[in-house]
Amino acid sequence: MMKKTIILLIAVIVTATSILAQIPERPQPERLVNDFAHVLSDGEKQNMESALAQFARKTSTQIVVVTVPDLEGYDRADYAQRLGENWGVGQKGNDNGLVVLVKPKTGNSRGEVFIATGYGLEGVLPDAILNTTIVNEEMIPRFKQNDYYGGLAAGLNVIMDITRGEYTAANYQEKVNAGGSAGIPFGIIFFVLLIALFGRRRRGRFYSPGRSLPFWLAMGMMSGSQRSSGSFGNFSSGSGSFGGGGFGGFGGGSFGGGGAGGSW
Repeated sequence: MMKKTIILLIAVIVTATSILAQIPERPQPERLVNDFAHVLSDGEKQNMESALAQFARKTSTQIVVVTVPDLEGYDRADYAQRLGENWGVGQKGNDNGLVVLVKPKTGNSRGEVFIATGYGLEGVLPDAILNTTIVNEEMIPRFKQNDYYGGLAAGLNVIMDITRGEYTAANYQEKVNAGGSAGIPFGIIFFVLLIALFGRRRRGRFYSPGRSLPFWLAMGMMSGSQRSSGSFGNFSSGSGSFGGGGFGGFGGGSFGGGGAGGSW
């Protein structure tokens, strides 16, 4: 009886170990964008890596993007949180790491996305905001069009703005509820439409927003259009290097189960 128990225990341990081994190991060298599903181009990965590395240097908050071809039987939340914990995303003590996990839709297999937050970000990025707005409003609509870079960029721009303190999660929710977005408030859109419809020059031509609108308003519109197209409006794009070097490595942050996701 004892021998059978020992054999069963060994089998359970071996099975559990093999399952855990399916979670990708910490990349070497360490990087913030890990496209194991191969849904991003080299240029997109480089642009995203540079943007997230600069953000990490300025704020100490580490955001990791991981795409995988299969969740290997894991629940999406469990997978993302295990990965963040095993890799040590975020700074030790601050626990300000965040993992954006994406499994693309393939054949009959549904697409999955989950954003796991470290302990230190759970109050800044409430689960409800992540789920109802960032995931469902910014990311999944683009993922449905197979625009994985655009969906990631749109969601990351909002996440970075909130964690940087440019506006709160509550402010973002209010703007979404009002019919606008964090990048283009509904009031501005309505004001621009009024100008386009009723504002005419003496010679009967419409006002040109780029020339006739106040400078701050024109710039706000430009910024909003950048974000809606799925680009990193807050960072320089392309392959140029940034003044503090690349990503310096994970800091040993911890995850406690916070986050939200969805599927399509």
